Amino acid sequence: MLIHLRTLGCRLNEAELETWAQSFQQAGHQISPQLEQADIIIINSCTVTQEAARKSRQLIRRLHHQNPTAKLVVSGCYATLNKSEATQIMGVDLVISNSDKSQLVEKTLSQLNFAAMPTMSTEAGEHSLFTRGRQRAFVKIQDGCRYRCTFCIVTVARGVEISRPIEAIINEINNLHQQGIHEVILTGVHLGGYGTEINLNLSTLIRKILQQTTIPRLRLGSLEPWDLPSDFFSLFENSRLMPHLHLPLQSGCDSVLKRMARRCNTQEFAKIVAKARQQIAGFNLTTDIIVGFPGETEAEWQQSFEFIKQIGFGDLHIFSYSHREGTKAATLANPVCKSIKKQRSKQLHELAIIMKQQFIQTQLNKKFSILWETPREDLTTGERLILGYTPNYLRVASKDNLENTISLVRLKTATKTYIEISES
Repeated sequence: MLIHLRTLGCRLNEAELETWAQSFQQAGHQISPQLEQADIIIINSCTVTQEAARKSRQLIRRLHHQNPTAKLVVSGCYATLNKSEATQIMGVDLVISNSDKSQLVEKTLSQLNFAAMPTMSTEAGEHSLFTRGRQRAFVKIQDGCRYRCTFCIVTVARGVEISRPIEAIINEINNLHQQGIHEVILTGVHLGGYGTEINLNLSTLIRKILQQTTIPRLRLGSLEPWDLPSDFFSLFENSRLMPHLHLPLQSGCDSVLKRMARRCNTQEFAKIVAKARQQIAGFNLTTDIIVGFPGETEAEWQQSFEFIKQIGFGDLHIFSYSHREGTKAATLANPVCKSIKKQRSKQLHELAIIMKQQFIQTQLNKKFSILWETPREDLTTGERLILGYTPNYLRVASKDNLENTISLVRLKTATKTYIEISES
């Protein structure tokens, strides 16, 4: 049978999608990038915001409309928190909650009725990532979170913390590398909490990966700033660990951070950033910011804005606060009106563009090794371009046919969407 996989939301969802893809292949089925040809459609849904939940519902309906004969299986955070609603959406044949995700392939094949089943398993020779037009692999190292930031519904949907054994993670990375993958990104709901319940930590895991694999490039997903072990930044002395971190700040105002139940204030955050920049060459820092959290006054907003500008991030992921039933933030007084959230978001997006360009300017005329990824068409010129990323996560473009190779280039000039290169 042909399996078509789709995901919304976080990198963890993407990592889970890849695990399912491998399992379907091992069971004798094929991964298809073509929706219309699929016998089974798998959707890994998201509900981090109301908009994400809406997009999940919209995606389910659209895919069913485009291929009404395929069996439709929905999993993920939206399906977990809204199982009854998801089950009733037209076309949905099976809803699998997060707690049963590890059995998704088995449940799909056993609970849905199919006219034909494979007679033998196949080797995963053609990696499903390549089938889906991707060259970097997301590797799930843990799930769940022990903390309860007041705005977060994901911790409710994902449950308690569970860490994967180091051996299983290393085996997966080695298998990915043998199949042609050159870069993996470690992901989890609470990445920095890795190993807490099995007497390990993230630094130990990274060290073991660097010792026991030869994967050329290793990245980290979103990492809470209060989780970093004391020896963490020394790990970046190994050039295979990419010099980019996404440390969610959420607000640059301490009183707002307190209402969010965050465990790192602005002074602590600034010290962490200063230490990283001192110890990691070419370090690029990106972050998440929530605009218009309940009770955010104009003075708090200005304080937050100035702190963000002072830190100087390489990029921002900006979210207008979304009311989520089941979170403590949903009960807080003095919600910020939509027009103010829109105004503050616009102001922050303008700052984000400036900060990103400032960082890019410091990197031009330097040489970097680039992992070239997916070809795309330049919307302005119509030219076919291959896109890739520098180790510190700047997007670059080339006109050469370099897909899934690593080459050394010099950064030349920056456009709005990518950086052009010159010969090394």
